Amino acid sequence: MLNHIVGTLVEKSPTHIVIDCNGMGYILNISLNTYSKIPEINNSIKLLTHISINQNDFTQTAFGFFEESERQLFRQLISVSGVGSGAARMFLSSYNPLELTQHIINGNVGALKNVKGIGEKTAQRIIVDLKAKVGKNENLPDFTFNPNNKIKQEALTALIMLGFVKNTAEKAVDKAIAQLSTAAAVEDIIKTALKSL
Repeated sequence: MLNHIVGTLVEKSPTHIVIDCNGMGYILNISLNTYSKIPEINNSIKLLTHISINQNDFTQTAFGFFEESERQLFRQLISVSGVGSGAARMFLSSYNPLELTQHIINGNVGALKNVKGIGEKTAQRIIVDLKAKVGKNENLPDFTFNPNNKIKQEALTALIMLGFVKNTAEKAVDKAIAQLSTAAAVEDIIKTALKSL
């Protein structure tokens, strides 16, 4: 099993990255939490990995994580019946690991239901299955970008790649930008937009 990848970051978006490792490019799906912590393109990077296998067609999807705490939480989420890898990534894009852990420990069904595709029964199942298992996670992300047209486009692209319709996603992004301060980061914009979708 592939535990981690070390190489040069050659492509970066809020939903995936490409790492060049000895001439081979590895595509890793990432959450906004990881996106907020990775370096700029052409810098060296190490990401922890998880390989998800589709049981219908046996295709493999690789996920990358900046910290072990996030990977562990991802794996705990996908262990819950009805929560796939896409939903787990959506959770970690809507909330950072600390926030998500607190929602689970506190039994906050409403917060879990705010994630796209998660109904009340699944939210309750997550709380029942994971409340005793989740541990404390580390720091909140450090946001350093300033919003501009490029960041708006990145936010919109990320939401479309996560499965939202372009028109709906664009309205949510515009609304999020209007709500946030001028120092808002692309991650802030996407998280705020996700809460209104």
